[in-house]
Amino acid sequence: MKSQRLVFETHGKPADVLRIETFDIPPLENDEVLLAIHAAPINPADLNFIEGTYGIKPAMPAQAGMECAATVIESRSGKFSPGDQVIPNERIGAWATHVVTTGENLIRIPAGIDPLQAAMLKVNPATAWLLLHHFENLREGDWVALNAANSGVGQCVVQLAAALGIRTLCFLRNEELAAGLISLGAGAVFGDSPEGYEQAREMLGGGKPKLAFNAVGGDSALRLLKLLANGGTHITYGAMGRKPLTIPNGPLIFGDIRFRGLWVSGWMEKSPREEVEAIYAELAGRLLAGTLRQAVDCVFPLENYREALARLDAADRRGKILFGPQS
Repeated sequence: MKSQRLVFETHGKPADVLRIETFDIPPLENDEVLLAIHAAPINPADLNFIEGTYGIKPAMPAQAGMECAATVIESRSGKFSPGDQVIPNERIGAWATHVVTTGENLIRIPAGIDPLQAAMLKVNPATAWLLLHHFENLREGDWVALNAANSGVGQCVVQLAAALGIRTLCFLRNEELAAGLISLGAGAVFGDSPEGYEQAREMLGGGKPKLAFNAVGGDSALRLLKLLANGGTHITYGAMGRKPLTIPNGPLIFGDIRFRGLWVSGWMEKSPREEVEAIYAELAGRLLAGTLRQAVDCVFPLENYREALARLDAADRRGKILFGPQS
């Protein structure tokens, strides 16, 4: 069976170092599973991985793509059978038509989920779930604040929080997208600017968020910090602005603010398998019910990867860019 995948042999700008490779699928060994990949998103972490700025670096040559939705088409694992719908537990080189991995590296999901939404299940929904559940015992009516609110994680936070009765204070670079977040259940939306911060502070009155979710860094992260209640927690899970967070002394001393980080892959590695599977079962059920979704902008075949990468920077982009669906 001839298959294709995107690979790179050196770190650098993805459009420059990626190439498409045709390969033969080898015979399966014990516990291995052959997957047909339906769709795989382009995430910021994927780009960092190729550029060499991610937290881990691969042996070269390397395959690109961290998450996907796939169907088992051949199995030597006792846990999976042909036809099973799955997502990977760890990075598998998902920008491909087919992948061989182990049964231990797969999580079964229900049939019937939109493959584009299923392809984005591993990272963003799980990150949003952990942000809302693993740092603070939130109660109905509590506020949380977040920047990059129209990102995949941001959209998931808004929807999951709304279902829990938690109010989201959202900050955006592009305020034209505010209506879309409100439709998902956002409590309030402001521009990610000093003016937006002042408007949010005035709207809150004496109220203060217990949690702040930072995916930008720099001044944006500091604005979130200024909104937090005493004893609140500031969580960084991304660095889209590529600027460090310089923490002032005052909030540490007088506000007892806590600073934490979240890396969903690290959580998956450290957590019991049963806990991981239970959370993904919950999230997959929400996908199936249509109560959790992420915006999709465009879908490209693998051979059009340069066009897909260029689309990431388009001013009119409205959602995720994915490869697939593949037959």
